[in-house]
Amino acid sequence: MSEVSYISVLIAFAGGLGLFIYGMNTMASGLQRAAGNKMKKLLEILTKNKFMGVLVGIFVTAIIQSSSATTVMVVGFVNAGLMNLSQSIGIIMGANIGTTITSWIVSSSEWMEYFKPTTLAPIAAAIGAAMVIFSKKNTIKQIGEIIVGFGILFLGIEMMTTGCSSLSSSPIFKNMFVKLGGNPILGVLTGAVVTAILQSSSASVGILQSLATSGIVTCNSAVYIIMGQNIGTCVTAILSSVGASKNAKGAAYIHLMFNVVGSVIFSVVAFIFFTFINREFGFKSISLTEISIVHTAFNVGNTIILYPFGKFFVKAAEKLSASSKNTEEDEAEPIHLDDRILETPSFAIQNCIKEIIRMGYMSYENMKCATEAILNKDEKKITKVLKREKNIDALQSAITDYMVKICSSDINENQNHTITTLFHTVNDIERIGDHSENIAEQAQFMIKEDIEFSKAAFRELEEICFSTVICLSNALKSFENRDIDAAEKTIKGEASIDEMEKLLRAKHIKRLTSMECESTAGVVFLDVITNLERVSDHALNIAQGVIRRKV
Repeated sequence: MSEVSYISVLIAFAGGLGLFIYGMNTMASGLQRAAGNKMKKLLEILTKNKFMGVLVGIFVTAIIQSSSATTVMVVGFVNAGLMNLSQSIGIIMGANIGTTITSWIVSSSEWMEYFKPTTLAPIAAAIGAAMVIFSKKNTIKQIGEIIVGFGILFLGIEMMTTGCSSLSSSPIFKNMFVKLGGNPILGVLTGAVVTAILQSSSASVGILQSLATSGIVTCNSAVYIIMGQNIGTCVTAILSSVGASKNAKGAAYIHLMFNVVGSVIFSVVAFIFFTFINREFGFKSISLTEISIVHTAFNVGNTIILYPFGKFFVKAAEKLSASSKNTEEDEAEPIHLDDRILETPSFAIQNCIKEIIRMGYMSYENMKCATEAILNKDEKKITKVLKREKNIDALQSAITDYMVKICSSDINENQNHTITTLFHTVNDIERIGDHSENIAEQAQFMIKEDIEFSKAAFRELEEICFSTVICLSNALKSFENRDIDAAEKTIKGEASIDEMEKLLRAKHIKRLTSMECESTAGVVFLDVITNLERVSDHALNIAQGVIRRKV
């Protein structure tokens, strides 16, 4: 074969691979959007037991066409606190089985006449494009996108297959696969490196199947390469866990250990079979369907064999991830927000709500500290309020940025309504923090100037402080639990505080005019009750947002 022919093969193969990966991603994107909030329900199912986790892992990976993507999602879930390591292992096992669907789609051209790429690609592309262009319904457009992706995927297979067909007469490539089949370590390394570069075992298996159409891929080389592909697919999850929590790293380690142990076991079995039992069988050419069978048999068999050892993998992962530095939690750093789960907006929104709840209780603690600081002139409480307020501001910025990212993804009308409400809630919580800071600064001023309230003023301030803290507590309870009763209590509490603030303002002005209270203390008193009344206003906004929220 001439040099020009090799270049032509490379160009055709590269173009086909690009179309294959693009088609696979287009299909996955359409399927994810069509699934919508149903993905959210899967999490509730998988928390029941490990076996249900396996089923969910199979289903999710079949949808998004990549075990790497599923495992990255799992790393994100664990990092965000949506699941623990024991729950994650079932999904990781199931993901390996789910990823085999792509190889069966590719091999279907061998045993189903109408599934041949040359027949199916143009039909699927035409039908899908028509649905996307002419339909006004989002559901139809999403289905059209899935069909277009399917067509592009098959077009990519056809290009790769056509490009590789001339390799059947190439002694170089034939000898290469014979060597890979005779050297298990080299075969496994080849599969691992190619998959690590592509970051998709589905795409890597697709390449192997395209090469197999030319008849140059031997059975033993295919088996070892597939073993390596299952190791290479772990690279994406390992990279994704960099900078994540210990548990998130543990999920990536579980994926790596599960695939490495399984690949080693099956590689040893394959080596014994091809070396001592049936040597000639190993050098036979392998078909597309046989690659799918090997790929599926390995992943199903690996899950069956290693399923009982789930607890061992969890313990080993915990020990490996224990080497990470155990730093004290920084309040300013979000613990529930993770970009890895933005691909599933329903999960991202739920985690955003968790982070807002966390921020809300930080503001609540600041409010309590601020009221204690003003009543007791406590310098330690003032310092706590001022320090925490900076963390609240930083957290507000992080949550807002994350919600902007969610809005940039494909979300439905209800989700968009929820995000809009959450934007307002975050701002209300941040403003509560500001008012707490104002009260703490007034306490600081009182200490510096040695100001004292009159007994009547102190009792009144104590009463409105207590009422405001209760009102805010009810607002946060309503937000955290979608508790309408707590929301209604907040609404009543806010109305009561409004009336109380007017009454206390009038009474205090009367004390000032009758010289019962110092003017400086009077200014502080009026400023504090104004801030408390505004805190109750923001608590009211939070409660009303709960009543309006749809998701």
